[in-house]
Amino acid sequence: MNLLLQEIPASELAPQTIQETPPPGKDPLIARGLQREQYFAIFGLAIIVIAAVGFFSRRLEYALILAFVLSAVLIAVFLFI
Repeated sequence: MNLLLQEIPASELAPQTIQETPPPGKDPLIARGLQREQYFAIFGLAIIVIAAVGFFSRRLEYALILAFVLSAVLIAVFLFI
């Protein structure tokens, strides 16, 4: 049996229909309702990191707190400009 000359049924040749644009508000790539939990997790992780570093070195803890505060301020400034 020669596979190069084998006939392919027409139903297998027909392309599947692909919806190019999702319906409004139903984009499957955007997670809805997860932002609040993510913000809580990030904030909790930041507190844990600062507490763990502060346990070993007080100066480094102050440097981390200053870096977090300055980062938040700069992000806020650049978002609102």
